[in-house]
Amino acid sequence: MNVRPTFPFTVTSRDVWRIALPASLAFITEPLVGFTDITVIGRLGDPNLLGGLVLGALAFDIIFSLVFFLRLGTAGLTAQAIGARDDDDGLVHLVRAGLIGVSIGVAMIVLTWPLQWVLAWVLGAAPDVQPAFDAYLATRLWSAPFVLINYALLGWFYGRAAAKTGMLLQMLINGINIVVCIVLVFGAHWGVVGVALGAVAGHVVSAVIGIGLVVAHFGGVERARSFLDWRRVRDVAALRKLFALSRDLMIRSAALMSAFAYFTAQTARVGELSLASNAVLMQFLMISAFFLDGQGQAAEQLCGKAVGANYRPAFDRALWLTLGWGLFVSCIMFALFWFGGDWLISVMSSSPEVQAGAHDFLIFAAITAFTGMPAFVMDGVMSGATLNTIIRNGMVASFAIYLAAALILQHAFGVAGLWIAINLFFVTRATIFLIATRWKLPRLFTP
Repeated sequence: MNVRPTFPFTVTSRDVWRIALPASLAFITEPLVGFTDITVIGRLGDPNLLGGLVLGALAFDIIFSLVFFLRLGTAGLTAQAIGARDDDDGLVHLVRAGLIGVSIGVAMIVLTWPLQWVLAWVLGAAPDVQPAFDAYLATRLWSAPFVLINYALLGWFYGRAAAKTGMLLQMLINGINIVVCIVLVFGAHWGVVGVALGAVAGHVVSAVIGIGLVVAHFGGVERARSFLDWRRVRDVAALRKLFALSRDLMIRSAALMSAFAYFTAQTARVGELSLASNAVLMQFLMISAFFLDGQGQAAEQLCGKAVGANYRPAFDRALWLTLGWGLFVSCIMFALFWFGGDWLISVMSSSPEVQAGAHDFLIFAAITAFTGMPAFVMDGVMSGATLNTIIRNGMVASFAIYLAAALILQHAFGVAGLWIAINLFFVTRATIFLIATRWKLPRLFTP
């Protein structure tokens, strides 16, 4: 009979913030890229170029959100390897995810034309914006293998609690992206192709540097090879586990995207003013997510490490510490939105009608700082423990409850009903995950 060893360790608030703070800072840089892209193309004065860019960026959000499992899965499995004190520090999980990422990325490049056609049809690209859309997509697809390598690298670094390294790599990606974009658009006059090449450059440089940091961690190429057991990389049972994890996380991402897509579609049906007003308020939710995802990242690493170490006290401590500090961050975000919300709305839109419309539903957007917090933290807990079946089923169940609530509440309260449903979606998700986690804990930790 195999007995799992136990490796006790303590979890403190310092451990939480050592991961959460760098992760939050890294996430905050993400919107700067989109802001820069839209600004440089918008200043060219061609609405068709801007439309093609916006649709192209949305297409990439759709594609890469479905393969985000490479980052989530690698982080959880690596954290467990660290907790179990594996000699290779989870290198086998990084290599396995990297090889899968390169394969998927190359397939995307090969399938450029079919992807252009399908995504243009799905997103309803008008004939006037089609050339810019195609040019952006065809160019940026060359970054696909490097994007997915970076997903695996970031998952490995965050899984090892090397959050500062992960933060610097993310900032490097975004910083190079912004600089190259500005130079190629304003200097070389390459339009949307220049914007796409900025993304390619950022991911290529970050992937090369990230691989170099991994090799340096093990003391050179030869020593890194000595740590890598290719039999484990090719292990059929481990590959099945990874593919099952990937499948379930993909379904999770699709359900999450569908919830926000439904909200946007329903506000659009009310009218253009409603769409614009609520699009502004949705940015409040995104801002909360950037800060609260840091707590989720900390929960993922610490809870995953506890599972690998077979030490439940550390798991419980990490869970309640991240929820407690998440509540602290939520209070700050709610105060910011409630007392400074109207000013933020005026910054994002100069239209008095949009400002008035957004003000009407400001309270619902502000409350997402509280309702979203446990959902973001529990996402991290579940990913760290690689409870992929519960992640999938919980997200699908939450989405079904959200749809039913949205249909009823929108009929009764209009757009306010949609906002109530979004908040209910977060609460339902967190509740299901928390109950399921407590039920699953005895099986995760073997005496």
